[in-house]
Amino acid sequence: MRNGFFRALGPHGFHRVHYVEWGDADNPEVVVCVHGLTRNGRDFDELARVLATDYRVICPDVAGRGQSGWLEHKLDYGYPLYCADLAALIARSGAEHVDWVGTSMGGLIGMLLAAQGDSPIRRLVMNDVGPFIPQAAVQRIAAYVGQPAAFDSFAELERYARTIWAPFGALSDAQWRHLVEHAARHLDDGRWSFAYDPGIAEPFRLMALADVDLWAVWDAVGCPTLVLRGEQSDVLARADAEAMQRRGPCARLVEFAGVGHAPALMAPEQIDVIRNWLREPV
Repeated sequence: MRNGFFRALGPHGFHRVHYVEWGDADNPEVVVCVHGLTRNGRDFDELARVLATDYRVICPDVAGRGQSGWLEHKLDYGYPLYCADLAALIARSGAEHVDWVGTSMGGLIGMLLAAQGDSPIRRLVMNDVGPFIPQAAVQRIAAYVGQPAAFDSFAELERYARTIWAPFGALSDAQWRHLVEHAARHLDDGRWSFAYDPGIAEPFRLMALADVDLWAVWDAVGCPTLVLRGEQSDVLARADAEAMQRRGPCARLVEFAGVGHAPALMAPEQIDVIRNWLREPV
């Protein structure tokens, strides 16, 4: 694993974008893995280790998360900036095309980029997200995103994280510890909090006023697409996932039992689904 960063330009100046990279740096076959709303690129460590035998795998921290910079103007947090930053990352990679694995927010970014003309995205994996998100699901997430939670110990933070991330599925203690360690921030006063800018919630809460309807974007996607769904997901309804098989790129759908929003992509069977699909001829 290698660390890297670049400076991306937003509406109010430059900001630092951090990423980790796996596999042969000269491999022209590139997979970009992009995390969910409050997560970071280290979520994909187990998937990346497997894919790195065949690909160069790049896992960024989206602005305001992980080791990437926080934006001074909080309303700049949004899909126009995220898409611009990750288009710059693709350009920095030097790849003519990339395969994209995106969880939740990362899947929406991938969908938005794949819908553009002459997109460099060759194949798209959308993990538990689609072009329609019901208002109730957005409101559930908005209820805890950006709350100034601080805990007296790392153990307290981990207990809380296991509660709010329980829909990720049945993870081992080591996997939970990995997720929490890379999502934690040690505060100056000795307490612990999450490693994202609470300001990401400011524009996100505006989304909670209505359903998110991006079917027109989905219908513009032309690349092969795999949709993963947690059986108990409240973000991607089964009816919408089935509609994604009939509309736009006519995706392949795989559902994981005993999981909500979103599959952590740490279980061998989840990793195998992605690896085997990416190995299929385009």
